[in-house]
Amino acid sequence: MGLEGRHALVTGGGTGIGLAIARALAGAGAEVTITGRRREVLEAAAEGAPRLHPMAMDVSEEEEVVRGVADAVAARGPVTIAVANAGIAEGRSLANTGLDFWRRTMAVNLDGAFLTIRECLPGMREAGWGRVIAVSSIAGVKGLKGAPAYTASKHGLVGLIRGLSEDLLGSGITCNALCPGYVETEIVSRNVASISARAGVSEAEALGLMVSANRHGRLIAREEVAAAAIWLCLPGSESVNGQAIEIAGGQV
Repeated sequence: MGLEGRHALVTGGGTGIGLAIARALAGAGAEVTITGRRREVLEAAAEGAPRLHPMAMDVSEEEEVVRGVADAVAARGPVTIAVANAGIAEGRSLANTGLDFWRRTMAVNLDGAFLTIRECLPGMREAGWGRVIAVSSIAGVKGLKGAPAYTASKHGLVGLIRGLSEDLLGSGITCNALCPGYVETEIVSRNVASISARAGVSEAEALGLMVSANRHGRLIAREEVAAAAIWLCLPGSESVNGQAIEIAGGQV
């Protein structure tokens, strides 16, 4: 299957893109620790999947990440595949962005990725092999109208990956970011109402705005993003490093 003996950790692994990636990694033979804030969601996701291991962990809290990764390593060995996927997506104009909202966005989307990757790296260095995958967004490579805080956090995530990839050149560890467009997940469903209210359009029109932003005119399946993550972990991808891989149906 390709990833037998590997231990992967996926943040935000109980739903959406994170769960799709976790299932794909497990299907390829890896033992996968899935984390999130709601243990009941994680346990439901792991039910009937013996290679998925739920663990409650808030990535915005340093102590929780340090403890969580240490517990995962103690249970299943060094983490050699770290998928920093946990994130929040909420649009607000800059005029309506308070400091609390700004800091919360950065704490989850950027600080959480930094902490997760930092804590997982020692095991990769010890093994002489590792894969760091950050789930960014098309907002990591272009500006997203009405969401400056989210855009800044996702640009920062791409910058983190690019900088880290330079530090780790030749180590056997690669670092890449996935930058999907609008994916068929719960986040898109929730944002339909928000966009409808902000833009003064119907919910059908709001959904249409997101669909039309993908160049091929449809929502992206979460399994498409998972397939890209698996590709980065399997033999043949060793020279793909420091990249922001756009999954958006065409050029962004």
